Formats: sequence, structure tokens, C-alpha cells
Amino acid sequence: MTQVYITRLSKFLPNEPVPNDGIEGVLGKVSDKSSKAKALVLRNNGIKTRHYAFRNGKSTHTNAQLAANAVNGLFDEKIPVEKLQLLSASTASPDQLLPSHAAMVHGLIGKHSMEIVSVTGACCTGLQALKYAFLAIKADSAKMAAACGSEKNSTWLHASRFQAEADNLARLNEDPIIAFEKDFLRFMISDGAGAALLQDQPNDNEISLRIEWIEIKSFANEFATCMYAGAIKNEDGSLTGWNDLNTSDWADKSVFSLKQDTGLLRGNIISCGGEYLRELKEKYDLSPDKIDYFLPHMSSEYFKKEMELYLEKVGMKIPPDKWFYNLTKVGNIGSASPYVMLEALFNSGKLNKGDHILVMVPESSRFIYGYMYLAVV
Repeated sequence: MTQVYITRLSKFLPNEPVPNDGIEGVLGKVSDKSSKAKALVLRNNGIKTRHYAFRNGKSTHTNAQLAANAVNGLFDEKIPVEKLQLLSASTASPDQLLPSHAAMVHGLIGKHSMEIVSVTGACCTGLQALKYAFLAIKADSAKMAAACGSEKNSTWLHASRFQAEADNLARLNEDPIIAFEKDFLRFMISDGAGAALLQDQPNDNEISLRIEWIEIKSFANEFATCMYAGAIKNEDGSLTGWNDLNTSDWADKSVFSLKQDTGLLRGNIISCGGEYLRELKEKYDLSPDKIDYFLPHMSSEYFKKEMELYLEKVGMKIPPDKWFYNLTKVGNIGSASPYVMLEALFNSGKLNKGDHILVMVPESSRFIYGYMYLAVV
């Protein structure tokens, strides 16, 4: 079958990077009080700077604009955008319910008609979008495709989105403090976009990344929902979606905010990925000596030590000098993170022909893991 190559990578990170002490200056303070969760979360996640498409209480970019900027960065006079046959776009934070995210991005970049597909979910959607493009070229359905991941989380995280809930708690004579499951994510996730150009031929005079395989597995049959938005979680672990709630609840319960069951996350996110990698190790005869660079998408450096121990447990101990990630500089950008991480390595000058790269992408919404194995050619 046709070989598939990543020939270009691009990113778009909006505005100047925001340091830790500037987060609430952009996202605001609920009830004008600094978050009690902030110091603990930032100490554990290791993030030093991140980007927001939000300033002075207003958006500077839509999600679609972030994605379009990243996709446009793939093209130039040598390869004009008019040659693009397929756009595969992913996000966890679309600007609207309809039209689809990919349609909005196409509307911004498109000078011509093309096939589009939207993938929605959380972090793993970026890899799912890339796999769709990979398979399309593999099946000779297209010769050139762009895959992208983008997030615009800052609007969801702004203090104004939680103020109604805080006010409602105060009216009920309760402590108007936003629950940790909502508050901690305000210091975990950020905005940005990344994109990859996939072709059926490698670059002539520059390196390319040949996609050897992409594997994705859902564990939703085993676990309850862990991260969610647009719903409330019931005591039995089920969700009640926004459309079955009273409109007054939407604000009073911060229904559209991102929420995460941190206990469920800590107990399962590492073991799911480790055991799945054990399967892939056997399937592809994979070993640490066949990996020159390991690119783990991590929501937080908090998980790094436990991840190292589990890799060793499944016979995949990867030396520290092979790890490559940029979480501390760009933050957790969800579906965009694997693209932005790979773009940094691809354009670093470190890669040599013959190198192999393993990309790992977990998703905690209801636990999905994706792995991608690349060869530098």
C-alpha cells in the first residue's frame, strides 16, 4: 500500500506567553478572590508559561482562526493551499455546535472545495484526525492532506463563566468556592493550534516523517466519565447532558465548564497507557532501542515519575535523554499538543535519517490512548 509521510509541521500560539503569576490577570478571579487551588496545581504540573487567545475580557481569536493560522503555515509558493485535497480538523472546544469545526476552518483557509472531516472529543482527537488523513492517503483517496488540532479553552475558563455559580452558592448560604474539579483545570489547559501536512511522497531535499503505524484504543467500556463539559455527573457516575437540564442550571451549576474527576484520573490514566503499550510492544516487536525520541503528551509533569515506572514495568524503559516534550513552555493544549510537540522536534535540527519516534497521547475524558510510530527519512 501507499506510504504516507508527514512533510511539514506548523503551529500557532496566540499572543505573548503568560507566566504563572499572570494567569488570573487574563482569566480573572472568581468573586475577586485568588484561587486556593492555583499554587498546588502549578507546583505539580510544571507548566511555566502558556498562551491564551484572550485579553482584557475579550477573545483575540476564535478556535477556527487558531486552526486556520496553523494550517496556512503549512503552505507557501512551493506547495500552495490549492493543492490540499483533505482537511481533517480536531478540537475539544469548538466555537459552536454547528457548523462543524472543520467547516469553519475550511471557510477561513479555503480558496477551493475539498473533503473535510471533524473530530471532536479531547486530547486524542488530534491523533484521530491525523489517522483519518493517514488512512485516506494510504487508500489512495488523496495525495495531500492536512490534519490539525486546536483549542480555545480560555473563554470557558474565564472567571465570568463561574460567577453565577459562586453567587448561587452564596445565596444558599454556602461557601462560594468553585469545586476543585472545575477550578484546577483553569491552571492546567491553554490555547493554541498545530497542523501536519501529509503526502504520498517524502520531501526531496529535507527530512520527512514516514508514518509506520497509528494505534488508538478506547477504554470507555471499562471506566466511567472522567473529564466532561456540557453536563453534570450524577452519583451513579452517569451524565445528564445540558439539553436535559433546566436553563437556569447552565449558569448556576457551571454546566458548560470543564470538569474532571481527579480521583478516577490518578487511579487509571497511567496503567491504561502502560498496558496498551505492552500490547503494541508485542504486536510490532517494539523495544526501547528502537526509539530515538519519545514524545509523551502529558497534562502535567505530576504523572512523569509514575509513567517512567510503568514503562519499566512493561519492558519499555526509555532513558531520560530520549524524552522530548514542551509542556512547560506551551502548556497543555489538548488536541493540539501532539502537533505542537512534534513540530518543535521536527524543526529543531536534532533529527537524523534513520531515527524513530514514538508519540504517546492519552485522553482522560473516558480514557482513550493513542500511539504513533514514525521513521525519519
